[in-house]
Parts: sequence; structure tokens; C-alpha cells
Amino acid sequence: MPESEDLQSCSQGRKPVDTLQLGPRKRPSAMDLLVHYGRHFGQMVHALCNFQALLTNGILQMGELANTPEENFTAEVIHNPSNCHHIFQELLKSVAGLEECLMQGGDDEVDAVAELLTKGASGARGSVLDWITPKGQNLVPPLARKIKVNHGFHHEQTGALLCPAGLDWSNSETKAKLKSSKIIVTGDQWLLFLYTDYHYDLEDPWNGLFRSALLVSYRHVFTSPSSVDREPKATRSGNPQIHGMTRVTLPSIAYIAMQIRFSLTSSPVFSCTDTVTDSERFYNSVLDIFEDPDEKQEVNDLTVWWNRQIFPSYSTAQRPPVKNSALARIQEKQARTKEVSAGDGDGGSV
Repeated sequence: MPESEDLQSCSQGRKPVDTLQLGPRKRPSAMDLLVHYGRHFGQMVHALCNFQALLTNGILQMGELANTPEENFTAEVIHNPSNCHHIFQELLKSVAGLEECLMQGGDDEVDAVAELLTKGASGARGSVLDWITPKGQNLVPPLARKIKVNHGFHHEQTGALLCPAGLDWSNSETKAKLKSSKIIVTGDQWLLFLYTDYHYDLEDPWNGLFRSALLVSYRHVFTSPSSVDREPKATRSGNPQIHGMTRVTLPSIAYIAMQIRFSLTSSPVFSCTDTVTDSERFYNSVLDIFEDPDEKQEVNDLTVWWNRQIFPSYSTAQRPPVKNSALARIQEKQARTKEVSAGDGDGGSV
């Protein structure tokens, strides 16, 4: 049964099962699928969109208000309203059968779908402690995984990573002001953990930006834990295979940067509206620079770099088939046939 039928069958009753027979292998339910797709969508497309508003506005745009200007719908959905329709279309493409489910279902079904997608989008969290701890060593003092009171600027390691670019964490006065919050770090201040070797180049702010080793631990969240070591050990398909991913998306870089930033702070609970961590402003500021036409070349270079880190087989060049191989000969024969056909067609024209 395809996944689209799973979405439609979530409210149907179950058939009786013979207790003396071995039961069938458990299939993921419609709820499981929506949570799964919500998680992937939040990681790859947009982490902070309001699914309830996104679905409601999308349904209205497909229905009786199709001719209404888009800006009338998008105020509550995302930071950049001009992308709302694109994001809704990406959601429909991601979840098989979702469009039919939304158009045929009632308000209760739409609310349930939005709740499950939201649950998935907010459910992916990675443990950054494994990535900032040198192999074979321990952090001193140690950092607790569940209690974050000594994280953030209260710890030497996390404080150094969270230090805003342009400030010197080794300066005792700067360190004291960050610890006491006399220096307030807003979401649009980018931090040293975003840079290669955690070094900021004042003369060239793009140098090493979004290329740190900590960010590249991205593959730990999106593929599998073993992929961090570049040694494939899992036999099951990971997220790239399941969702047909062949390249990194820019929102996914912003997503993992936001998650790592939160993990390093001392805030106990993630909230996009938290004015202390200012996660929403941080995430949107990263997306803004990625979407800035004036930064297109830098962003394109960054995308190529990331694709080569995450997908080793990725290449921007087209590789021709090996000379004299069977594939090359087939293509040459096909090309000659097309040339002959084109010549015959020209000769017969008047």
C-alpha cells in the first residue's frame, strides 16, 4: 500500500488478527510518516514556519481565494512572506498524498496534520557535546548532557565557541562581560563556531564562514552517526536515500547552525521566540544572507563546498563516459543516427 493510502487510512478500523499466526511486519502509520516528514522538512526546507498557517493559507490559495494576492496570506507563516508559496509547494512534494488529504479533509484533519508536522520539525536534536570533545579526552570541567546550567559563557569551551566574531574570548574583561550579560549577544551577531578553526577574518568576513568542523558534524544529524567518521557502517538507507537527497540545501545549513548554537547555550528549552537565545533572529539572519543576490557567488561557492563534504560523489562537472566503453559507443551510434535523420529531414524540405 503506498504512503498516500496510509494518510487516508489513518481513521479506518483495523481488521481482526489470528492470534495463532505470526503477525506481519509493522508498517509505519500515517502519524509516524507525518512526524518523519515534518522532521525532514524542518531540517531541509524551513525550520521555523508555522505549519497551521502554512496549510490553511495554502488550502485557501488552491481553493476559492486562488486569485487573492499572496501577501494577504503570509504574515504568520515565515520570516520572508515572498517564499511562502514555494515552501508550501515543497511540502506538498515532500509528502505523498498530502494535497489530496488536505483538499478532501475537514478542519480537524488539517489541524491533526499540522500538529504532527510541527512535532516532527521540532523533534530533531543532536548532542553537540560529542562533537566539541576531543577524541580520547574529557572536557574540564565536564558538561552535563541534560542540565545546561554550566553551558554557554559559564564554560571555557562553549564560551569560546559562542563568542561573537570580532570579540576576543581570551580577554578577561570581555569574558566577564559576556558571563554577566553586560554584553548582550543578539541573534544577528554571528559567532566563532561558524568559522573554520573558529577564527574570524576581520578583513574578509566570508573567509571560512559556515565551514567549521563543528558545522560539518551536520552529517551526524542528517545521515547517520557513523558517517561522521566517513566510514559507512549502516546497511539501512539513511535520510539522503529515503528522500532522494543528492545535495545540501541552504536552509539545512541554517538549521544545523541554529541547533548547534542552542546546544552550546545554557538555555534549557529550545524556543524560537526565546529572546535570550534569539534563535529565530539568528536563523532568519542566516537565511537572509543566503538569499541576498549580492552574495550569490559566495553562497554558490559555499554550497559546492558543503556538497563535497556531505556527498563525496558530488561533482559540479559533467563526466563523459570512458572512451571506447560500451556506453560511449552506444551514445556515438545514437548521435550518428540523429545526424542522418536530421539530414534526411532537411533534404526533403521545400
